[in-house]
Amino acid sequence: MEFVSGLTGVATVTASEAAGAPEVAWGDTFYFYDPDGDVPADRRLPFATVVIKDYPGFDTASNLGRPGVSRLNINVGRAVFEKLIGYPPAAHAEHEAEFDYAAIDRVIPHPLYAVQSWVAILNPGEKTGAQALDLLSGAYERAVRRHRPPRPASS
Repeated sequence: MEFVSGLTGVATVTASEAAGAPEVAWGDTFYFYDPDGDVPADRRLPFATVVIKDYPGFDTASNLGRPGVSRLNINVGRAVFEKLIGYPPAAHAEHEAEFDYAAIDRVIPHPLYAVQSWVAILNPGEKTGAQALDLLSGAYERAVRRHRPPRPASS
């Protein structure tokens, strides 16, 4: 995801043994907004991730064991989530069974983190590629705003 890595202030971390990540996460990529490089890694929250495999016993709904399948995850915020999915994130448990979490090239609620306003796209392509870039841009802008709140105007 060169697009995301190229955004100003984005720290891109691919989980690995050398990075001290748990083995189950090796190869997954996390995108953080940290323009000054001063936020400890254990206190940053990503605004997007790319997951390349299932997490056995935890996150298997997307069937990421299929050849060439990965999942882009984006924290879009409550308003955008509701606009995209049709209900607020807090209501996801009531709608969970309505989605095929293994569907390719569709915007769907994240199979585990929908209640936190995350959506997912398996292999963004012809149907969702441009939308994915728009959603990533919005998630990045939210991360920028949340990083350091604006200072009050001087009187």
